[in-house]
Amino acid sequence: MKKILIIEDEPEMRRNLATVLRLEKYQPIAAENGLVGIELAKKEVPDLILCDVMMPGLDGFGVLQALREDLKLALVPFVFLTAKGEKDDLRSGMNLGADDYLTKPVAKADLLKAIDARLRRSEQQGRREFKPDFSSYAPLQTLGLTPRAAEALLWVAQGKTNADIATILGISESTVKKHLLEIFEKLGVETRSAATLRALETLHSGTKAAVAQPES
Repeated sequence: MKKILIIEDEPEMRRNLATVLRLEKYQPIAAENGLVGIELAKKEVPDLILCDVMMPGLDGFGVLQALREDLKLALVPFVFLTAKGEKDDLRSGMNLGADDYLTKPVAKADLLKAIDARLRRSEQQGRREFKPDFSSYAPLQTLGLTPRAAEALLWVAQGKTNADIATILGISESTVKKHLLEIFEKLGVETRSAATLRALETLHSGTKAAVAQPES
């Protein structure tokens, strides 16, 4: 049974999420704030973490940063729950290393779909001992991409849609599509899946290109 940690300060939301997960045969663990969430994460080492962004005391960004610095928890899938749709908030979370985000109130189908996708991907990476480093898009520039296209490919490789990437990077979807055309042409591929595979192989190789990242 997969163990999922819920870090949410709203009691009703916390109970509802736990109920949904329990009915779907997951093992939910609930924390009422960020500090308790970090303690439970270190104690339980969950398979996935759902974390609210706006919480008193330590917010979701602080929780994510703390967990990414812990070797035992650095690769645990982390999904933000946010009641806010501001692009800056979403981009900040993704840049810190979150795997996904869901906007509250979360539809049951969207919640379960996101959890299933992240757990499957985590299992696949574990079986292959395949640990791509998503901390920088610089290695992707070795594929001949411009910095902005490399940054877009970094998010494509993490399963983001064009709309997600537009939000994270603060650009339009049409601009994202232009970056994808460049990516396909440079990599000599025709599909998103093929581009993702090339990106994961490159990020897994550990190659670090000494290229300055553009200002946001």
